[in-house]
Amino acid sequence: MQQPRAAEKNTPFWWEAAPVTPLPKQPLAKQADVVIVGAGYAGLAAALTLVRAGRSVTVLDKMNPGEGASSRNGGITSGNIRLNFNQLKRSFGEERALAIEAEGKMAREFTYDFIRSEGLDCDFQQVGRFYGVIGRHQYEEAARTAEALHTKLGIESFAVPHAEQHSYLGTDYYRGGSVRMDIGGLHPAKYFAQMLRITLAAGATVHSHTAVLSINKDVAGFRVVTSAGTIQARQVLVCTNGYTDGSDPYLRRRLVPVRSRIITTEELPADVMARLMPRGMMCGEGKELGLYYRPSPDGKRIILGGRDASQSVESDASTQALRKGLIELFPELENVQISHSWYGNVAMHRDMLPRIFEHGGLTYATGFCGSGVVWAPWIGSRAAHKLLGDDQGRSAFDFRPPPFIPFYAGKPYFMPAFIQVYRMQDRIAMARAVR
Repeated sequence: MQQPRAAEKNTPFWWEAAPVTPLPKQPLAKQADVVIVGAGYAGLAAALTLVRAGRSVTVLDKMNPGEGASSRNGGITSGNIRLNFNQLKRSFGEERALAIEAEGKMAREFTYDFIRSEGLDCDFQQVGRFYGVIGRHQYEEAARTAEALHTKLGIESFAVPHAEQHSYLGTDYYRGGSVRMDIGGLHPAKYFAQMLRITLAAGATVHSHTAVLSINKDVAGFRVVTSAGTIQARQVLVCTNGYTDGSDPYLRRRLVPVRSRIITTEELPADVMARLMPRGMMCGEGKELGLYYRPSPDGKRIILGGRDASQSVESDASTQALRKGLIELFPELENVQISHSWYGNVAMHRDMLPRIFEHGGLTYATGFCGSGVVWAPWIGSRAAHKLLGDDQGRSAFDFRPPPFIPFYAGKPYFMPAFIQVYRMQDRIAMARAVR
């Protein structure tokens, strides 16, 4: 019997087909209508919108463009909102809660139309998502949510009782679940590469390895000091999300970088994939530290991710923890080998909602809370329209900045403790579910 070993590669599986590389060096312009900080999904979507409206745009990234979460994520077009409708209503009022739910539908439709209309070759398939639940209480809640999505927003969504579960997912781990068909999967690094291609072709300038050191307001707009020189801008849009650094202490005190890790199995036999993931759906589950998983675009592997509590650069313990989760779902994969294991940062904050806001004359599009495949391009494009001053800039996510976090300056020292609490909550939920 072949014994499991550590992952063969600690780089993203997605980079095999779409490597993230530096752009050719070029001089920094002396001025631009708009400077965008961060060349991920949000920054490029904003740049594309602005340059097509006739603005001169310079995009700056301290790493390679797309090297952060944009090419490291699971490629699931969930557009999740962490808070349920009742929580949204309590926190922000019923009017904004309804607007947020409706905008989620608009954001997914925007993503799918963007891929089709721009001809983006990114392995997109709208296959739906199965959401597994733990126990009867979660099932009843999932069924109510599915019914509400169907009746209020016209989304094809329905409950899946435990007796029918195997026709959607080959596991006995859950007690049923729900399906919504407005969600799909794509190849995130290909998606980014295609966005970069059309943004450059439209006329935006994008710089690799150009760190922003400071941004200062002056009579002409903003003086942006970078590692490659200084550029004058009429407007500045910040889209740094989970990779925000100390150059923006105001934003850094509001965003918490949370590490998410993903593993990829070796290629599996076709009959195994057909048995475990018979409909090729994207998948999630109802736990505080829930896993998300999916088949690879070619249908030959399972890609699975979740929170990574480690603080080291690479952690075999974190890889093995995800592997354990994979085997709990699919016991027949006990001896499967892991080909890739990698991590990236997502940005959480106290409101747990994607956000557009202003501070000190700067505009921010950030805080995607782990669902940036849908939210980052949508929020980036809405922020660009806001800068243009047109009606398309209206968004339910455009309101006050997220609250700052007391005694926090960028290092999430509290996350290991939080993760332990979430683990305990999940153990309690699992124990209750089997009674």
